[in-house]
Amino acid sequence: MPPFDTVIFDLDGTLLNTLEDLADSTNYALAAHHMPQRTLDEVRRFVGNGVALLIHRAVPQGTPPETEEAVLSCFRAHYLGNMEHKTAPYAGIPALLSSLSEAGLSLAVVSNKFDGAVKGLCEKYFGPVLPVAVGESPGVAKKPAADMVHLALRALGRDGGRAVYVGDSDVDIATAQNAALPCISVTWGFRDEEFLRAHGAQHIVHTPQQLLEALLLPARGEDASAPRRP
Repeated sequence: MPPFDTVIFDLDGTLLNTLEDLADSTNYALAAHHMPQRTLDEVRRFVGNGVALLIHRAVPQGTPPETEEAVLSCFRAHYLGNMEHKTAPYAGIPALLSSLSEAGLSLAVVSNKFDGAVKGLCEKYFGPVLPVAVGESPGVAKKPAADMVHLALRALGRDGGRAVYVGDSDVDIATAQNAALPCISVTWGFRDEEFLRAHGAQHIVHTPQQLLEALLLPARGEDASAPRRP
């Protein structure tokens, strides 16, 4: 019997490589307001806490709040129409999700990206294999709060007793802790192993195949490599 019956995934940097489309929309919005452009590496550092904070970090320091809000609105509109140009699942992810679904695990996505984009991307790239996708929406606290995780579990009809959280960032590690779930951190996304370990990661995988094994192999007693509940 697999150790888990439910997997909650982060989206950006975990299932999908969205970085270039995020950077393109960020720079489009900045250019529209005559602001300096940002590099891909800068945008990589800015993502993870939702698009409002992405734009707050991207605009020049001291930008008036009303101008920052206008840049954010411009970003949202551009990204919704251009979020599929360069975005793609990481290699091995579609097969991973199919294997987990065929094994009977319940799967969901929880992301700080705004809800319309999360649902649209999950439907396009993963379809029915990922039936629940929860993004940023009014009245629901963003990650690292546990609220969206709890919302996803309720939508799946699971109590979380055998759930695990999978992500690529410090925000994901904190989210798992706040939701009282074990966490598996992946290194193919927006943060490297050194960063993840410095922010408390205890179980790290480097390939989707390693992740599949961690999610499906029976519990291994005191094996230190197996993720544990906090």
